[in-house]
Amino acid sequence: MVETERLILKPLTYEQLLKYIKADNSLETELNLNKAHRIIQPDLLEALEESILPRVQDEKTDFHYSTLWTLILKEKNLMVGDLCFMGEPNADGEIEIGYGTYSEFQRKGYMSEAVGGIITWAAKQPKVLSVLASTEKVNVASYNVLLKNNFIKIDEDGTLFFWKLKL
Repeated sequence: MVETERLILKPLTYEQLLKYIKADNSLETELNLNKAHRIIQPDLLEALEESILPRVQDEKTDFHYSTLWTLILKEKNLMVGDLCFMGEPNADGEIEIGYGTYSEFQRKGYMSEAVGGIITWAAKQPKVLSVLASTEKVNVASYNVLLKNNFIKIDEDGTLFFWKLKL
C-alpha cells in the first residue's frame, strides 16, 4: 500500500481483481469503500484477462509489478482510478506504468499525485532504476501527468510519445 496526501494506492490480490472485473461493488464492499459506478474500458478488461490475472496468479512473480493498484480517495472513501506496472523490472532496471482516472474524477490532479506516489514506492525497490510510460499524442492530460512527475520524452512514433524517468 502507498499513501499520498489525498490517496491510498492499494495493490489488488487475485481474488480482489476478480471482484474488480465483476464491477458489482463486491470489491468496494470487501474494502469497506463507498460504492462507485465503475465502467471497465475494453482495453483494460482485455489486459486484466490476458495479462494481469495470469501474472498475479503466478507465484514466481512479485504481484506488486503485475496487479492493478486501485486509487482510493481518502476524503470520500471511494475508488477514483487505477494504475499498474507492465511487469517486473527488466535487465536494465526499467519498469513501465499505465494508468487511468475514472471520468467523473478527471482533471483534479489525482493521477499526478498517484503517479508521484508510485514513483516514490518504485524508487525504494532495489531492482528499479527507471520508470517508463507511453501516452497517445492526443491525450494531453495523460502526458501532463508525466511532465508533472519529471518524466522526459525520449521518443515518439505516429501516435505515441514515449517517456522515461530515471530514479
